[in-house]
This record gives sequence, structure tokens and C-alpha cells, in this order.
Amino acid sequence: MEQDRDLFEKLVSLNRIAKVVKGGRRFSFAALTVVGDKRGTVGYGFGKAVYVSDAIKKSMERGKRSMVRVPLKKNTIPHPVLGHYKGAKVLLKPAAPGTGIIAGGPVRAIMEACGVKDILSKSLGSKNSINLVKAAFKGLELLLDAKVVAESRGKALKDMWG
Repeated sequence: MEQDRDLFEKLVSLNRIAKVVKGGRRFSFAALTVVGDKRGTVGYGFGKAVYVSDAIKKSMERGKRSMVRVPLKKNTIPHPVLGHYKGAKVLLKPAAPGTGIIAGGPVRAIMEACGVKDILSKSLGSKNSINLVKAAFKGLELLLDAKVVAESRGKALKDMWG
């Protein structure tokens, strides 16, 4: 667990949930977090518990288990993608160096955790943070790795990127 020390952890949303029972309302909490190493690996987790700290802890653990590798080209993504999940769509476009992270809430947290420094994004459709995170991850899964593409085309990596 030595790699856990240098992970970037960000709480995206925290919701209070009320369950109506015979004696009144029972409250619990749902937490959505993003975890990444700022070097191209990122994951998200969702956890529910009676106490806030337990919900956050659960979501962080699930985020560490669901980490995926994202191909990066310098400090941005290699090509534009559109990820969608249910009603949420997230457009991710590579940006020139020095642009920064042009993204809102959940997508910004994912890009910071991933280590992307220059990106343009637009969230379309639903504003539900859980669906936005899942849509962004669907988009990141669609990114192609330059080495794999070069090998499949039978070219050298230098010929692909110039």
C-alpha cells in the first residue's frame, strides 16, 4: 500500500439521503469521489453509509479498486472524444499547452486526478454528477493509445506523431 500515499483524492459530491420510517426519518450519506495518481491513472468510487466519514472512506476504497489507465500525449489527451452515459454526455478535446483545465465540477476533478493539465471539455445533457463522472470515464475508455495504433498500422511511433 505504499502507492496509496501519493494518490490525489477529491470529493465530487456528498448527498444526504432520508428514509422515512415509522418513527420519523433516518438519514444516511452518499459520497462520490475521484482518485488518481496524477500520472495517467484514475478511478471513481461511490459509497453509502450512516456517517459522512464512513461514506467517504468507502467511496475512496472503491475508487482505488476501479482505477483505469488513460493514454496521455504530453499534458493533454491524444484526440477528441465524446463519452455518454444515460442522459449525460461529456465532450473532451485536447488543448494547446498553457490552456489549463477548462472543465466544470466532476470532469475537472477527474482531469486533475488523472494528471491532464491542458484540456477543453463541455458537459451536455444531464447535470447529475454521478452520470457525468460515468460519462467522462466512458470517454476516457474510448481514447486510443499511440503505441497500439502505430503497431496495428505497421508504422513507427515517430511516423504517427511526427
